[in-house]
Amino acid sequence: MKRVAIVIGLLGACVAGAASAQPSANLTGTYRCIQMCRDGLIGAPAFVTQNGDAVNLTTETGESYRAWPDWSAPDSRLWIDARDEGAVYSPDGMRIQFDDGRVWQRDLPPPLIVRRAPVVYGR
Repeated sequence: MKRVAIVIGLLGACVAGAASAQPSANLTGTYRCIQMCRDGLIGAPAFVTQNGDAVNLTTETGESYRAWPDWSAPDSRLWIDARDEGAVYSPDGMRIQFDDGRVWQRDLPPPLIVRRAPVVYGR
């Protein structure tokens, strides 16, 4: 009887931990579809907004979906229930690869180049 109580307690702790999991990387940002894009829209923007454990995805075709950390791997996978599909994201949040083969790469702005006026000596 004591073993049964311990097993039930451990299972409860595992379920509670998975339910409160958040993606380990900050996924919020603009991405570009770079592989297997729908309707051939290679390079089209896609958007991710993360709020706690809820993740909103707007695809390269403009469709919106809600995703959550996948219970089987909450630190590296998302689950999109409406599409019955998962996605793996890189630890740094720079790439998201969906089970159907699509790949999104984070779209970073170009680096800011600061130019300084030349220094003139001897005047």
